[in-house]
Amino acid sequence: MFRFVTAGESHGQALIAWVSGLPGGVPIDFEFMQRELHRRQLGYGRGGRQKIEKDRVEAISGIRHGQTIGAPIALRIENRDWANWEKAMSVEDVPGTESSRRALTSPRPGHADLAGAQKFNLHNARYILERASARETAARVAAGAIAKLFLRQFGCEVLSHVISVGKARLERSASWGEIEAICANLDSPLRCVDAAVEEKMKGEVDTVHRAGNTVGGIFEVVAHNVVTGLGTHVQWDEKLDARLAQAVMSIQAVKGVEIGAGIAAASSYGSEVMDEIGYDAASGRFTRGTNRAGGLEGGITNGEDVAVRGYLKPISTLRTPLGTVDMVTKQAVSAAYERSDVCVVPAGGVAGEAMVSVVLAGAMIEKFGGDSLGETRRNFDGYAKQLKEF
Repeated sequence: MFRFVTAGESHGQALIAWVSGLPGGVPIDFEFMQRELHRRQLGYGRGGRQKIEKDRVEAISGIRHGQTIGAPIALRIENRDWANWEKAMSVEDVPGTESSRRALTSPRPGHADLAGAQKFNLHNARYILERASARETAARVAAGAIAKLFLRQFGCEVLSHVISVGKARLERSASWGEIEAICANLDSPLRCVDAAVEEKMKGEVDTVHRAGNTVGGIFEVVAHNVVTGLGTHVQWDEKLDARLAQAVMSIQAVKGVEIGAGIAAASSYGSEVMDEIGYDAASGRFTRGTNRAGGLEGGITNGEDVAVRGYLKPISTLRTPLGTVDMVTKQAVSAAYERSDVCVVPAGGVAGEAMVSVVLAGAMIEKFGGDSLGETRRNFDGYAKQLKEF
């Protein structure tokens, strides 16, 4: 089974990602991994933390001489801001440091602060917000880069673009070529394929920034050249669309997930929603003239691009804080302010790419198995021949 877990706090020493289940012999491109981490830090509306952190990933185990060896992979990303938080976040209990622990007792509406503090019986939300922070997605992106490199061995690529920021929205579909081009352009402020719409998105960010507010939006993750037959219809928890929805929903601030034209489909007629099937004799494959299903039917990939949208709420930390109640005094106060972003939709898309890649890589390994990349590829090639002869 291919899986990963992360560890670490936003202002702790480091973030850790542990990846297991990848076959041996997968080439690992560390420059690509660093670029993925850099992409997560980009975007118009990001906060001051990105000026401090220059994320770089270090592989501690599971990779030797540029290839996986079939053993668990441990990845580490140093938090450079740790130098400013060493006393507040000390691992050991050092006497006399109580005043430097930066306790947070005025929970922020919309964040995990209060619910987490109640759950763990803490009257200090510091240790809740540190782990609930979207800083954790840096570790996800590192693990997702490993999954992407595995998927590349089978011709599959995963990228994202921004559909909307606030009230500014791209009202058309984006081609795979457009998505590739905008992801290659690291100077794109909001990773929208339409420059005119992107300017409107920037205007939304500027407006909320001046008001001390934040803004959300929608990102779309697209997996291109996904083989038919990943996932299954036979059990509820094995349906690939359900697993993708859970993975994207787990990203901080995501409050809704859509696959294909799912939301529009709910208010449409059947003839307007289903993708009619054709056959291309030259390639020996079944085709669909549209892709409203988002590449999945019955929980199974159908050979079209897999398209998953994440609906990202505005970040909970506001420079003009909302009202709350102090957990100790129970008195009405203003919510605490922690240095934060104004808009994180492009970064959310990169985290979404990571999560989609992890799910697809897991589905590939479940279907094709193999302790080495060569064995997995032989199994894949045999299945590809079966599809062509179907």
